[in-house]
Amino acid sequence: MDATVVAIAGDGDDSARRPLIAPTEEIHPYAESPSPQRPLLDAAAAQPEQQRKTQRVASLDVFRGFTVAMMILVDDAGGAWPGINHAPWFGVTVADFVMPAFLFIIGVSAALVFKKMPNKKAATKKAAVRAIKLFILGVILQGGYIHGRHKLTYGVDLDQIRWLGVLQRIAIGYFLAAISEIWLVNNNLVDSPVSFVKKYFMEWIMAILLTVLYVALLFGLYVSNWEFHVEPSNSTLSIPSNLVEMKTIHCGVRGSLGPPCNAVGLIDRVLLGENHLYKNPVYKRTKECSLNSPDYGPLPPNAPDWCLAPFDPEGLLSTLTAAVTCFVGLHFGHVLIHCKNHSQRMLFWLVASTVLTISAFLLLLLGMPFSKPLYTVSYMLLTAGVSGFLLLLLYYIVDVIHIKKPFILFQWMGMNALIVYILAACELFPTLIQGFYWRSPENNLVDITESVLQAVFHSKRWGTLGFVLLEIVFWCLAAGFLHMKGVYLKL
Repeated sequence: MDATVVAIAGDGDDSARRPLIAPTEEIHPYAESPSPQRPLLDAAAAQPEQQRKTQRVASLDVFRGFTVAMMILVDDAGGAWPGINHAPWFGVTVADFVMPAFLFIIGVSAALVFKKMPNKKAATKKAAVRAIKLFILGVILQGGYIHGRHKLTYGVDLDQIRWLGVLQRIAIGYFLAAISEIWLVNNNLVDSPVSFVKKYFMEWIMAILLTVLYVALLFGLYVSNWEFHVEPSNSTLSIPSNLVEMKTIHCGVRGSLGPPCNAVGLIDRVLLGENHLYKNPVYKRTKECSLNSPDYGPLPPNAPDWCLAPFDPEGLLSTLTAAVTCFVGLHFGHVLIHCKNHSQRMLFWLVASTVLTISAFLLLLLGMPFSKPLYTVSYMLLTAGVSGFLLLLLYYIVDVIHIKKPFILFQWMGMNALIVYILAACELFPTLIQGFYWRSPENNLVDITESVLQAVFHSKRWGTLGFVLLEIVFWCLAAGFLHMKGVYLKL
């Protein structure tokens, strides 16, 4: 899974204290007693620059690090614990809140990074270059070139490469949020709630337009019957054409939200091509497609043909609502910038998170289910609201009452989120370690450690969980070591 790559939102400052999203975690707080005519902002802006006290918002690092840790937990332990794996199609689990949390914190970071832009064209170029770098990195890491643990091979047929993925979605969301922050925000002084709304009104319109476009296409596009190729395996290597079987999926509907006939899959098949979609979609864990549901398993008797079809959970249409999550993060970042004290920030965040969450359940009652693969509007609102509540909680604990020591491991990981994501979540580091084995590939340090823990706990599931928790602690300490050495990876 930014992720952890919220790091890409940096402003290019190379100081050791600004590793990944440099100024995103630094704000200029309001004066404690601002002029009564300016209850909401820029009381601090009226002070001379040298009199402002720069304050780092440590809770943003903690939020990011916690999200990375959850990513590792879900990816590596989800197979043994289906309860923390992604929901097969409808509904939400712990895993389904991780990706939106990445997008949310990117929005918060972008609001802080682009709060001052002397040159909009230069800022636009910088945002575009970073988005492109992140997208290319995603294709390399998640396009099929790296085969992961237990497969000491690499390489991908370009005719089968997957173009979209987690990093690519984050790149698109970041770019849209950054461009909106650069070009759609006016320079008006914020000195009241009304002026706050006027300053960011066009960004909210942009978020609404993205949502309306998503809903219009999701329910308005006609999905006709379609065909796909069934291959003997999910290998990315070339397969002789005589071993490929054609299957036909019968649809002829509009507005379907089920796995076989939705507009999200239709757009990806038309624009990207069947060969470039994810070959092991989450709906293979539904009851229709797995005897071990909610885990992967053998096909049930008379399983529908669509169980074998490809589907990209980070598809083009669903990325529209995913990007809206970044816009929600922008709003939280604006509150962080413009509110004069902790109480005001937390109050606005509490109200926003509550409204988002209630709206999500209202849409659920109206018939729009929670679905991560489709990234439905109800799912977007729910996960954005929960992300807001989490940020509020961490902000209060870490930055208001200053309880930081219990969260130091997450803070370290949050400061080096990108390198942890590349090495841990994309399995580069364990794959490298597994490449050194004794006589047989399974005799390597990674697999032996996991086997020992399974033997100690007398349980494969608990042993795997223990191994993953140990892995998280290892990466927290590794990130802490890099932080102490002043080493940070950024794009």
